[in-house]
Amino acid sequence: MLAGTGSDVGKSVLATALCRILRQDGYAPAPFKAQNMALNSFATPEGYEIGRAQAVQAEAAGLAPHTDMNPLLLKPQSDHTSQVVLNGRPVGSSSAYEYFRNEGRDELRQAVHAAFDRLNARYNPIVLEGAGSISELNLRRQDLVNMPMAAYADADVLLVADIDRGGVFASVYGSIALQTAEDRRRIRGIIVNKFRGDMRLFDEGRRMMEELCGVPVLGVIPHFTDIHIEEEDSVALTQKAVAAERGRVNVAVVLLRHISNFTDFNVLERDPRVHLYYTNNEQELLKADIIILPGSKSTIADLYELRRNGAAQAIVRARRDGASVLGICGGYQMMGQEVLDPDHVEGDIERLPGLGLLPILTTIGGEKRTRQVSFTLHATSSALHATPSTLYATQSPPHHLPFTGYEIHMGRTLPVSGAPEQPLCLLSDGTSDGYCADERCAGTYIHGLLDNAEVIDRLLAPYADKLSTGAAAFDYGQFKNEQYDRLADHVRHHLDMERLYQIMTTAQ
Repeated sequence: MLAGTGSDVGKSVLATALCRILRQDGYAPAPFKAQNMALNSFATPEGYEIGRAQAVQAEAAGLAPHTDMNPLLLKPQSDHTSQVVLNGRPVGSSSAYEYFRNEGRDELRQAVHAAFDRLNARYNPIVLEGAGSISELNLRRQDLVNMPMAAYADADVLLVADIDRGGVFASVYGSIALQTAEDRRRIRGIIVNKFRGDMRLFDEGRRMMEELCGVPVLGVIPHFTDIHIEEEDSVALTQKAVAAERGRVNVAVVLLRHISNFTDFNVLERDPRVHLYYTNNEQELLKADIIILPGSKSTIADLYELRRNGAAQAIVRARRDGASVLGICGGYQMMGQEVLDPDHVEGDIERLPGLGLLPILTTIGGEKRTRQVSFTLHATSSALHATPSTLYATQSPPHHLPFTGYEIHMGRTLPVSGAPEQPLCLLSDGTSDGYCADERCAGTYIHGLLDNAEVIDRLLAPYADKLSTGAAAFDYGQFKNEQYDRLADHVRHHLDMERLYQIMTTAQ
């Protein structure tokens, strides 16, 4: 288990690295995180939902993602409540106080233990990931994911600390000292992560830490910025550059408070033809050639905020001035005439006007749809032109379904009365998805739409005159595999793998 002295110390990325290293070394590893809190989720091939980090770790291990890798997922809906997803299906919403009460914890504990047992019967070794800090004393009795899970799995624990945030000696020593005697014995190594500067400057620090804590330091991992692994936390999005650039298509992703599945834009961000940035600033939105409204865990709350801060008016103005607007999932819902929530699934607001860019109406509620899909782009609008520069092509033959993606949403979206049927996508099961007003305005429920190179080509086609010569798309699948291998090389070089294998194969 990779456990942490705190949140965001790098546990997920190191778990990804170990999954790749173990696979390279001939093992059959699988990732496991008993409980995850994230808005960035993923649909498994069976149509269930897990945290994106475990899907990434599974990919690094060469596996298809499965709910047993992340049996319990909490998706924040507000500052105080989260949707609880158990074994890939939502089982209700809960406040933090309600969730961490003792009532019902045994059932959840049994569920995560059963998931681990199923995974453990199929793969070896299991790379477990903890959550946050292992020394939250007030939550120890209710803890499902850190040291109690390590004890159930009989896992050796590697304690990960972030030296970049400062106080690394105190955080490591304190985290170990606050454990019970039994749990302290389980911690068999320390990893100092995100080191900057000359590694030799920490040689004495490493020795001092080992003497102070009585636990070996297995590695000091340098901070890196040139290896790109899909992120689960949206905190870093505001750091993306916002200045418009010449010679590339400027794409603004609207920065929502409850943004979800922002990995939808990883491929587009890496495309050399594109300059992508995240913003909710009116002026920055108006500089964009293309505006994308992303997914949201709280569509109505985010729509309300866009109206309050002026971003909604900027998006409508940009569309009127010729910019393209694409909505995905919650963003698709916002583009319509109105969003209704009669059963108060998201909160107290029962209805709110949308941006009015698409002739659709959305009602929040019903069963959550989670599935992987195959589809082709499908346009029926007479306003579209059958030319190579058109954003959305005409229907492909029914047997030709080159694109893949996934759905994770609650709610039903239909055209308003009198509006023509103009779906964006034709799915392999014969149903349709989304709405296409014209070549520069459309929406869809399909996450991963922009992971498909041809879809990006069609999105950028109206802006061909802006592109520098020689710009071309790239293979994202190959790119991700290269990044996993580079991450594995980086961690392997700075982690004492021989000692780690000794720990893994030697009883305490």
